Amino acid sequence: MKRIGLLSDTHSFWDEKYLKYFEECDEIWHAGDIGTLEVAEKLSAFRPLRAVYGNIDGQDIRSRFPQVNRFTVEGAEVVMKHIGGYPGNYDRSIVGSLLVRPPKLFISGHSHILRVKYDKTLGMLHINPGAAGISGFHQVRTLVRFSIREGNFEDLEVVELSD
Repeated sequence: MKRIGLLSDTHSFWDEKYLKYFEECDEIWHAGDIGTLEVAEKLSAFRPLRAVYGNIDGQDIRSRFPQVNRFTVEGAEVVMKHIGGYPGNYDRSIVGSLLVRPPKLFISGHSHILRVKYDKTLGMLHINPGAAGISGFHQVRTLVRFSIREGNFEDLEVVELSD
């Protein structure tokens, strides 16, 4: 079993609460718009970090993280892309890949809208953890925690980060 801490859209903002809420996590995943390498380095110094770059990320982050990250954890194939859409409205840059080879979990960010939805057509879970930073229109900063056990997702929690 692996416990995952998931966030997106930090936009260079650092909050010590990330470490508090990811204390019990084995890995941290960042779905893009990291903002600065400093944020990525603080996260990766705490736990192993998997990430993708987002549309606001500069060349320093783009040279370190891919645009699309496809990997397998605990028997579950995962695809992560910053601009990815959601079930019924996937971004055209990723929809072909999802249709040809759907993962068990598709993660995106960008919208700053927290969304967890199962795509019955493709048989995959979609998670957008919302935005953990302070830049953007969102009213509540959020992150997500969950477990992966033998290819299944369990114990999903949404954490609201209050100021």
